[in-house]
Amino acid sequence: MEPWVFSGILLPVLIFLSRIADVTLGTMRIIVVNRGMKIAAPILGFFEILIWLIAIGQIFSNLTNYVNYIAYAGGFAAGNYIGIMVEEKIAMGHAVVRIIVQQDANTLIGTLRGAGYGVTVMDGQGMVAPSKVLFTVVRRRNVPDVIRKVREISPKAFYSVEDIRQSAEGTFPKGRTMPGDIRLFQYFRKGK
Repeated sequence: MEPWVFSGILLPVLIFLSRIADVTLGTMRIIVVNRGMKIAAPILGFFEILIWLIAIGQIFSNLTNYVNYIAYAGGFAAGNYIGIMVEEKIAMGHAVVRIIVQQDANTLIGTLRGAGYGVTVMDGQGMVAPSKVLFTVVRRRNVPDVIRKVREISPKAFYSVEDIRQSAEGTFPKGRTMPGDIRLFQYFRKGK
């Protein structure tokens, strides 16, 4: 292989791909740290830094090749984007969806419960009228389904979604699996 092919094309591509990999792993590491997954976080961190050291070592070995700098920065940017996409696909953990309905909430409550979601209902007082406040804890994978049902049944309802670090018990639809429930991640969740 010609030296210019390696230093001008192959090395920048490898640096770009390495940065995508290490930044994606870094994004996943931050997510598992926030979820309290004590075993997964250091494993991801090990591979993240190992890949980063290899990439930065190539940069320092070839300081005069400015194409490597662009590949390094581009890989960082692309790695952030890909890391977010991977996290959205995996959708680990649970979220609480809070829904405030000012009109009759019985249809929405029945629909959510009929779909297998547990719903807690409280009376509330809005600025101008009484309201119902609904809480449901769902797998993050199911949040779009809940929001779709809210928009269909109560399009003027206010809702908010918040991630939950830890929860116990609950009512979740049976038969629905999610990538976050992969055996590997189940093991890491224990973290003991």
